[in-house]
Amino acid sequence: MAAEVLAALKPVPGGRYADGTLGGAGHAVKLLAASSPTGWLYGCDRDGAALEAARARLAGPFAGRFELRRGNFSGLADWIAEQSCDGVLLDLGVSSPQLDQAERGFSFQSDGPLDMRMDDRQTLTAAELVNGEAAEDLAKIFWEYGDERDSRRFAKAIVHDRALRKFETTKQLADLIARLAPRNGKKAHPATKVFQALRIAVNDEIGSLKRGLAGAVKILKPGGCLAVITFHSLEDRVVKEFGRERTRDYTFSGEVDVPELRTPCVPELKWVSRKAILPGEAERELNPRSRSAQLRVLEKI
Repeated sequence: MAAEVLAALKPVPGGRYADGTLGGAGHAVKLLAASSPTGWLYGCDRDGAALEAARARLAGPFAGRFELRRGNFSGLADWIAEQSCDGVLLDLGVSSPQLDQAERGFSFQSDGPLDMRMDDRQTLTAAELVNGEAAEDLAKIFWEYGDERDSRRFAKAIVHDRALRKFETTKQLADLIARLAPRNGKKAHPATKVFQALRIAVNDEIGSLKRGLAGAVKILKPGGCLAVITFHSLEDRVVKEFGRERTRDYTFSGEVDVPELRTPCVPELKWVSRKAILPGEAERELNPRSRSAQLRVLEKI
């Protein structure tokens, strides 16, 4: 969604921008090109291989105009000065290279180790969760992060089977789910939601997103924009709720919003567009993985 991101962030010469999910540097290249000759980019990614590939891609045409660090975008505010950026981009989810590399263990399309770490420096893997968590905890992961209706049944079967043989590969897990829930002509593989849920849990994606959104607001200048691309409803709900909280002109204590107990406050953000921005038809045709993408944009007041 490069065109949509550029329209949202409106990069200009001299502007300073942060890309919290560099990936292949596709958006970074567009932002630096549009802000030439003096625009600056801060970038980070948890994936060491992605970071080095992005560094090599940017070094030639944009040398001296960027600072890249390996790490989670949840920590952007730890190394970027407050109110210093004109725009922040968070392009969430797993990247195509990560999905396509069997050894990363993100996909069941080809067999690989049950890993799913975005940052291979961390110790927790999908195999550790699958082989170590209680059935109740696995079911909770599958339900909360994957919206999997058969979460309890799948979790119980995993605990039963792992007593005979530990789960080590993506094929082992996918085959078990497929036996329990045959596709019967359905387009999506029955293990899709389980794999999504495990990936989110292994990488603490929801916690990272909540911290990253708050940090992005800190580093934005007044008038700067935050653009977030989500790929599933759980991420999108977090972004929408964050937007609702930060655009309100009141606060309240507790979990229930009682109008009589509201306290007035100055909102931090405003919606640029309340409706999600979707990829164009041409992009959906060229990149089928973009079909579920939604872009939401907030401006700091």
